[in-house]
Amino acid sequence: MPAPSRPAGERPSATADAASARAQLDQLKLANRETTLARVAEVINRQSSGGTQLLLDIRGQSLTIQAAIGKTSLETGDWVKVMRAGNELQLMGKLAQAPEAGIARALAQRLPWQQSIDAGLAKLLTTLTQGLKQDPSPGQLPSSRPAQPLPEAARQAIEQIVARLPSGTTLSPGAGSQAATPQQVRQWLAESGLFAESRLAQTPASQLPDLKLALGRVITALLAQQGSTPEQFNRLTPIPTPELMQAPLQFPQPLTTPQAPSDGEPPSVGQMLRLLAGMLNRITVNQLHSQALTARGGGDAPAPTSTLLLDLPWLTPQNEPRLAQMRIEQYQEDKGSEGKSPAQATTEWRLSLTMDLDEAGPLHFDVALRHQAVSARVWAEKQSTLRRVNQELPTLRQSLTDLGLEVTDLECRRGTPQTNITRLEHRLVDTRA
Repeated sequence: MPAPSRPAGERPSATADAASARAQLDQLKLANRETTLARVAEVINRQSSGGTQLLLDIRGQSLTIQAAIGKTSLETGDWVKVMRAGNELQLMGKLAQAPEAGIARALAQRLPWQQSIDAGLAKLLTTLTQGLKQDPSPGQLPSSRPAQPLPEAARQAIEQIVARLPSGTTLSPGAGSQAATPQQVRQWLAESGLFAESRLAQTPASQLPDLKLALGRVITALLAQQGSTPEQFNRLTPIPTPELMQAPLQFPQPLTTPQAPSDGEPPSVGQMLRLLAGMLNRITVNQLHSQALTARGGGDAPAPTSTLLLDLPWLTPQNEPRLAQMRIEQYQEDKGSEGKSPAQATTEWRLSLTMDLDEAGPLHFDVALRHQAVSARVWAEKQSTLRRVNQELPTLRQSLTDLGLEVTDLECRRGTPQTNITRLEHRLVDTRA
């Protein structure tokens, strides 16, 4: 709820004369004694008398006002409640910060510095055999120092990551009884890094098999080798993936095969630390993006009550890292709709999964589960894959039926589904009342 930060009787007046002020307020379609929300677009001038010139965004229009705000602290991006009083705007109070405002700020800070998880893992795997070079001293050429083996703690953390990644052999089409079990899928989701902090809070002293925590252990080992501190790591500029900078909030991202590691010189410790910083940013962006989408809600279109965005790395039979992108959404039917009681409220789960298999090519799965009814749609870019999936649909239908589910829709289409691109603006960035 809005929390007034000053008495309602202190009035900021419009800078134009009365006729001009009335025209501006009429243009905003703001009736007398009507209240609305305004965003502080800019604090133009602060005066020692307590007055401040502000540029407000009100109902999509900009309005410059002279405000007597007293001791109220206003900054760019703050939301205020205003009321029209004749030809003046009366400041009713400053809105308390909404939780999603802090999420959006943290998200914006990390967006330009994301490193793709599969490309980062590919580089990490090369260090198991090539090692790392020490960063050169001032005036020393980068190539003048030989590569050194990884610190043992870093090697163990990387090997733990590799050992727990899903293998391409369990993801092969037609794997049948050899396919991944539900328990394995739950394990991969749990260890994706998206839930690292909550798992760590529950078991603070445990060495959890979690991707984000494992990357942190690699970082700790490399810092210790250099005699550096976490504060120095925080000052490093992460290495980003160019594709993630072009549309940083698009999920799923267009999948690209990571470039094969060059046969040149091994990276330095500093370069690897910057790469790891970018990988951590990618996982953190998925965490913050999930929170932001969950916090948004509302609007005219039905919105999920919770959203999870996950990058799930896996290994091909050739031990090459690839990526599967998963989006899980929960839709909760309005408990009061159609006279239904809370116990009768319906939950629908929607799952989207995108991955690129070497032979089958790009595949996209959309699955919806409501009560015991399930529908699924598969998108394939290759015509040969389309034919093969259509041949397997009867087997999939029977498998779902054997689980006690009612299959309402099951089909395969050529191409890729349309995706909504989230932009860091409007409700995602602004503090909403």
